[in-house]
Amino acid sequence: MHAQRPPDTRFSVLDRSLVRDGERPDAALRETVAFARQAEALGYHRFWVSEHHGVPGVAGSAPTVLAAAVASATSRIRVGTGGVMLPNHAPLVVAEQFGVLEALYPGRVDMGLGRSVGFTDGVRRALRTDKSAAEGFAAQLKELLGYFEGGGQARAVPAEGLRATPFVLATGSGADVAAAHGLPLVIGAPRSEERMRAAVESYRAGFRPSRHAGRPYLVIAVSAAAAGTAERAEPLQTSEAWSTVVSRTRGVFVPLLPPDEVRSQRMTPRESRYYAEARETQTRGTADEVAERLRALVERTGADEVLLSLNAYDRAEQLASYQLLAGQLGLMPREPVV
Repeated sequence: MHAQRPPDTRFSVLDRSLVRDGERPDAALRETVAFARQAEALGYHRFWVSEHHGVPGVAGSAPTVLAAAVASATSRIRVGTGGVMLPNHAPLVVAEQFGVLEALYPGRVDMGLGRSVGFTDGVRRALRTDKSAAEGFAAQLKELLGYFEGGGQARAVPAEGLRATPFVLATGSGADVAAAHGLPLVIGAPRSEERMRAAVESYRAGFRPSRHAGRPYLVIAVSAAAAGTAERAEPLQTSEAWSTVVSRTRGVFVPLLPPDEVRSQRMTPRESRYYAEARETQTRGTADEVAERLRALVERTGADEVLLSLNAYDRAEQLASYQLLAGQLGLMPREPVV
């Protein structure tokens, strides 16, 4: 029996263009574009890509460029970034990039924005930024939005007067910044919901309606894997969990290993702890089990939208998971998925 779809809840996709072991980054990027077409056919609402610099296991380093490729390969699904890290870029350039996207694909472009800076000192130096740049996120966001209004210190062509939809990622003070500017908020589902609930409550309490959103709009990002049985779903997220462990212990997010290789790793106590923490943030099981958990999460938090991510080593299993969830969540497939 299919779980009831929460009224008006949207379900979307975040794909980070993760590289599989032995794969070239260009192959991962092409797979992202192909996957976007499949997500559109399945009836998902949005398809977002991300920004990472100097990371061997992540091919997505230029999200607006990749978003353009995704938008060109699709026709209906909304396309955007989850997100562009604003401290790494001049707001004028970001406005121009999203202006071009919105001009070419009107009514389909989402401008997801975050405040993180480069992961390592070397990357930050190459980006001509430092950790303190994140503290200026609110001012950077205000400047960026101003270019679309025509009130910036320079004219952003063709952004001026256009309406790329802005979202704020809730890292650091992101929830409060989103509330102050009247913008939709994107927040990740943590191991414990207590911190997330506090951030969401602060966001809703401080929200000031704007032309972008008349009320708070909450998107919760969830790593979710579904298969025909819970046992088959169990290994789908292990590859990403292990790469996360390596990034926390060795400072580099490595390409995804096959699940069997992850299981054979002899982890130190520290690695085992981080691995368990990574797995705690993931939802997995049969499609009806995962759909029911997502529905319960929406009911507990009042989320308007769920942003699903899955980076399985086997891309066929990854697509199958999204297909199963689309059916269980009551999405409306638009065409056959190939």
